[in-house]
Amino acid sequence: MLTTYAVIAAAFGYLFGSVPFGLLLTRAAGLGDVRSIGSGNIGTTNVLRTGRKGLAAATLLLDAGKGAVAALVFDRWGVEYAIIAGIAAVLGHCFPLWLRFRGGKGVATGLGVLFGLAWPVGLAACAAWLAVAFALRYSSLAALVAFALAPVAALILAGPERTPIGLAALLIAAIVFVRHRGNIRRLLRGEETKIGAKPAGPPPAAG
Repeated sequence: MLTTYAVIAAAFGYLFGSVPFGLLLTRAAGLGDVRSIGSGNIGTTNVLRTGRKGLAAATLLLDAGKGAVAALVFDRWGVEYAIIAGIAAVLGHCFPLWLRFRGGKGVATGLGVLFGLAWPVGLAACAAWLAVAFALRYSSLAALVAFALAPVAALILAGPERTPIGLAALLIAAIVFVRHRGNIRRLLRGEETKIGAKPAGPPPAAG
């Protein structure tokens, strides 16, 4: 029974997480394929580069909602199923079947999962993201700091389920860091684009 529920949770999480809201919203707004601008990504930061803040906000909420819903739907059967569904949602967002496994970087969906697993942990990660983003104007750095702190926040704020949720936060952080490896290289070189700036030239290579 554990295996059956785990497979169902993983399948639901992946399929729900793989819905590319950023791409769907920009196309519906007549803006074409968001992957053709900026970073070539389908997430909130790249949608913001279209100049449509409302679409970016909607993308953020919907992508976060994917992770939160996936975790909350399966939490009734136990935290382990919520974790499986949540991590699968992050993987679905990052590697969607419909887009040849080239999706987003998992930030909003990952934050949504943290909220679904333990809202104080999600709130702490969001606060860290906002603090760094407002202070330094780097979305990627804000995400890296937020997810680096999330496992620690889980161990402090997640109550009796702190160990499994802390491990889940650590795994999500690993996914986010891998998806940001190109951003990390650009940050180290001082070439990363700040929030609100339009990067020059074609989209950087994936990675």
